[in-house]
Amino acid sequence: MIQSAFSDLWYGFSIALEPHNIMWCFIGVLIGNMVGVLPGMGPLATISILLPLTFGIKPVGAILMLAGIFYGAQYGGAICSILLNLPCHPPHAVTCLDGFPLTKQGRGGAALGVTVIASFVGASWGITEMIFLSPVLVKVALEFGPSEICALMFLGLLAGSTLARGSPLKGVAMTLLGLMLGIVGSDIDTGLPRFTFGLPNLLDGIEIVGLALGLFGIAEFMKSVNQITAVNTSYTKVGLRDLKPTREELRRSWPAMFRGTLVGSLCALIPGTGPTIASFIAYATEKKISKTPEKFGTGMIEGVASPEASTHSSVQGDFIPTMSLGIPGDAVMALILGALMIQGIAPGPQLIRTHPDIFWGLIASFWIGNIMLVLLNVPMIGIWVKLLAIPYKYLYPSAMFFLCIGVYSTNNDMFQVGETVVIGLAGYILLLLDFHPAPILLGFVLGPRFEENFRRAMLIERGDLTVFLRHPISLVFVSLAVILVATQIYLRLRKPKVVAAEQALNARIDAVAPAEP
Repeated sequence: MIQSAFSDLWYGFSIALEPHNIMWCFIGVLIGNMVGVLPGMGPLATISILLPLTFGIKPVGAILMLAGIFYGAQYGGAICSILLNLPCHPPHAVTCLDGFPLTKQGRGGAALGVTVIASFVGASWGITEMIFLSPVLVKVALEFGPSEICALMFLGLLAGSTLARGSPLKGVAMTLLGLMLGIVGSDIDTGLPRFTFGLPNLLDGIEIVGLALGLFGIAEFMKSVNQITAVNTSYTKVGLRDLKPTREELRRSWPAMFRGTLVGSLCALIPGTGPTIASFIAYATEKKISKTPEKFGTGMIEGVASPEASTHSSVQGDFIPTMSLGIPGDAVMALILGALMIQGIAPGPQLIRTHPDIFWGLIASFWIGNIMLVLLNVPMIGIWVKLLAIPYKYLYPSAMFFLCIGVYSTNNDMFQVGETVVIGLAGYILLLLDFHPAPILLGFVLGPRFEENFRRAMLIERGDLTVFLRHPISLVFVSLAVILVATQIYLRLRKPKVVAAEQALNARIDAVAPAEP
């Protein structure tokens, strides 16, 4: 097995090292690094905007570029968190807690140096995990029938909705909305129109490009345009010599990196968790096992190394269920799956066998892209910080212009531009009501495949729903879904009790505390 993995990886490098593929990989990580620095952008909005560009690119180059944007953005996000106390993206919010105090102590450069090392260590582990784990998952998945695939997708949809940011009920509601949007168009069996409201343009369904650009382009920009404040750049003068951490800082960082990497790799295997949850769990774990937990938040290097390693390990590991099973762990992975479908490639267990150039070329490009990021990140920190001085009022109209051009270029159809605007306005309203739209994309991508396999399972079993309990593999997935729902209900019921206990404890402390003179 090991020999086969290395031979496949060698084949992947022969694909990834082709000049045009290296070029697209470099473009992806460069754009990703840049948007990681810019507040209000992020990989989701950027991939949405650039998705139409992939129509004219060969499948391998397109996926390499989109993947590079995703993991490249994580490097840029750490710069803002450490030097500016500005968490441009959710996974790096926890890095601010100790990163910015280190900057104010004059050790911001060392924190960035440790971040680069931790990022590479976490990413390397995630890549290695994908090399050896994905083929195993594929062998198991090839034994799946319609009922097993349907149960697996049900678990992925449920996990993606209940573990998303905010209320689990709101996440489920957004996933159901995505499922409904996914069935707009002609019925896959009868050809009859569904939810088209008499509009012929909707017979082919809603385009994923329009949905993605509306939800994560227009809506996110409208939310961010009036919330960007002036950035304090007084701590951003960092030279190359400042990036070298001391021996003591390295000694304390290495164990934290490996613990964070382990947390991130485990979170990546659970659909719906993603790098944000992984970084917070890693930070909480590091604080819990520390001999001096009270110092966390005052400039502990472990509080930077562990969450950054977990973030990158989780980002690379997210590709495992996405590429091997066709189950996206989050909205970005759903977009990448959508890019594959646009290219006419069906994601799932057969991908490794039918398109080994895409799978192994992508894995090899991870190594190349992460080395590029290490080389890019260090000398270009000053340039990335200066980008933050660009007023958002200039970035917003230019992004909107390219967004409209991208939507129109998909089918040369103005109806889709209007469709995207409507979706964007609806997404903005959802954001104002604290409904995060990411689960919509998850439901939209998986919905048609879930429906197809559910229908197939019912036809084979003549409508007997107990098939999901009679087959051992589908029973495992259904049981995990039940456990997931039960856990969410338990945590929801327990939360008021915890809050009440904390309030009672604070009242007792106030009662016995001596009065101030």
